[in-house]
Amino acid sequence: MPFANTAPLRREIATRLPERPFTIEFWDGSKVASTSGEGPVFSVRSPRAIAHALRAPGQLGLGRAYVSGELEVDDIEQVIRVLDGWQPPALDKAGQRALMLAAVRAMGIVKPPPRPEAELRPSGKRHSKERDARAVRHHYDVSNEFFELFLGPTMVYSCAIWRDGEMKTLEEAQDEKLDTVARKLQLKEGERVLDVGCGWGGFPLWAATRYGANVVGITLSPPQAEKARQRAEEAGVADRVDIRVMDYRDLPSLGEKFDAIASIGMVEHVGSANIDLYAETLASLLDSGGRLLNHGITRLRHTDPEAGDFSERYVFPDAAPLHLSRNLLALERAGFVIHHVEDFGPDYAETLKHWAQNLDSNRAEGERLASAERMRVWRLYLRMARNGFENGFLNIYQARCSKP
Repeated sequence: MPFANTAPLRREIATRLPERPFTIEFWDGSKVASTSGEGPVFSVRSPRAIAHALRAPGQLGLGRAYVSGELEVDDIEQVIRVLDGWQPPALDKAGQRALMLAAVRAMGIVKPPPRPEAELRPSGKRHSKERDARAVRHHYDVSNEFFELFLGPTMVYSCAIWRDGEMKTLEEAQDEKLDTVARKLQLKEGERVLDVGCGWGGFPLWAATRYGANVVGITLSPPQAEKARQRAEEAGVADRVDIRVMDYRDLPSLGEKFDAIASIGMVEHVGSANIDLYAETLASLLDSGGRLLNHGITRLRHTDPEAGDFSERYVFPDAAPLHLSRNLLALERAGFVIHHVEDFGPDYAETLKHWAQNLDSNRAEGERLASAERMRVWRLYLRMARNGFENGFLNIYQARCSKP
């Protein structure tokens, strides 16, 4: 690139960051070595990576550089551990300015790179029906075949239950999770069951085939619904499984009632502004004595934000894991009696490990189905999520409730 010169930037990094548990390699063959002699290697493959970082300083700019392939790393898991535990020295304004000027010199004259195609910039009112639908479709409407690469044949996209190693395979652990939900709901033959956020139909199929229930499943993703209907047809329960593309907020207008509701991996997408409405809506759909199993991710620390910039744009736009106490408060306000709460954080960490391994084993096919950008997003996201469960940022809870 014209006038690009990495030397000033390398000097500033070495001066401003005297302890570095990582190595940075530049496109011109130069590098800033790790001071510990170990750690991951960041490969800055072109000045466009620096342009991304300058355009959006922080997590978003680095994320764009990585997703676009302008920034490469040799070990994603090492990178996550470093970023999670390394505390860089604070920089005063003079130091920040010196680093920025050096970055500009390293970049040289380069046209501002476009945002990666895998990025979504949500617009409209947060958690409106229209914006929620766009966010869900951005995440899920990649390709059903892509998700099957790492979810496996169960196509269950939520925490499996491993029972301290009793379950040996991902499929066994997902079957155990589905049956745990069914047992907690005390499902009986012929009962009318609702699955809020049914995905590719894993729980509706289980409830219909194993317990003889009549199940309505809802999703905002048309490809998910199509796949779920196909699976119900193949399993011979299409007459007992009704999959709909609709928002949970539209259900009360239909006047339907249910004996039991499963909400699996849905509550973390509702948002603080709608959590009370969510609980009230579910309560209104249950007959007296009806049961609810609310299964969802929560934040543990009250000082942490709901989500980072990278996740907001590339993974789960507008996802908002609330605290367990807030979810339970909403359920109580809606009139539910809470009988039992159980956490499965270590189970989700193990599930994410298996998903990441499955995706790595199918990397070429994943790029064919979803693009190299999407594969970069997913390989990073699955490991970031696992780290969140292991370091005390996230947990996941099932709350068993009933309507008096």
